[in-house]
Amino acid sequence: MDSLKKIKFSMITLAILIGGGTFGYSTIEHWNFFESLYMTIITLATVGYSEVHKLSNAGKVFTMGLIVFGVGTLAYTISSLIQFMVEGQFYQLLGRKKVQKKINRLKGHYIICGYGRIGRRISREFAAKPIPFVVVENNPKHCQRLEQDGFLYIEGDATRDEVLEEAGIKQAKGLVTSVTSDSANVFIILTARGINPKLYILARASEEGAEVKLRRAGANKVVSPYTIGATRMAQAILRPSVVDFIDIVVGRNDSLELQMEEIPVVAESALVGKNLSQSGIRKDLGLIIVGIKHNKEMMFNPDANTIIEAGDILIALGEYPDIQKLEIIAANQHL
Repeated sequence: MDSLKKIKFSMITLAILIGGGTFGYSTIEHWNFFESLYMTIITLATVGYSEVHKLSNAGKVFTMGLIVFGVGTLAYTISSLIQFMVEGQFYQLLGRKKVQKKINRLKGHYIICGYGRIGRRISREFAAKPIPFVVVENNPKHCQRLEQDGFLYIEGDATRDEVLEEAGIKQAKGLVTSVTSDSANVFIILTARGINPKLYILARASEEGAEVKLRRAGANKVVSPYTIGATRMAQAILRPSVVDFIDIVVGRNDSLELQMEEIPVVAESALVGKNLSQSGIRKDLGLIIVGIKHNKEMMFNPDANTIIEAGDILIALGEYPDIQKLEIIAANQHL
């Protein structure tokens, strides 16, 4: 039993003893409530004050029993409180309450299930964007690492409804499940989909054939790190220049500040109704639009006469400061 549970148990037992003692004195000695409560407290505290009134033989027997059980309970309660304070769990509890308040305020965030090598990398990428997220992890060692990294997290089993609800799944935008077990990922997806049917779910597949089961469970997209890693290693031999370019685009190479980003266009944006040539994206910002996603269809390498419409997602390639400027224009914000 941990310290917090010990304190709860001892406090409940102590409250029962005080209530029982008060009831006992009022019943045996026919004292009023205050006199019975006062006698109970001084008896449990063993302070040595005189009785409120002279005790009957039955009252003396009851007092002896109250002392025997009460003193031990009081000592247990005090030792539990001291242990709780010494171990620092009191301050840890306060810290967790502050963290939970921050989690409760999240809306439109992502939930990352698992903080292994992949979950930790995803968390860093989200934090760098930044994208609001909370991690769910049941491994105490990984939770210590989360504490050190300063990320919001819930310690618990992500397959349980109450844990995901504590992580704010009803207000969440998406969930990423990256635990090593495919069966655990399936359970997490089923649980999450049952609570929030509109949730976007990205799942990790560890074994061949698991992708179908994960999609069947309700995942919107499934990624296999081993397949991606093996393909990239092969491409590094077969097409090294292409791989170097991709590394620059996705930020693995720090020598250049190129970045590829998807940028949604709102209806109020000045870009709406203009073609790519008129928009000045290439001329004024120095960005390349490598694709436009319109009504879930992707148009690769659009020509200069392609009209930008409200709701389009522009896939832009260029330096990060210019990407930020285009994001502001597309969102109809001021530079």
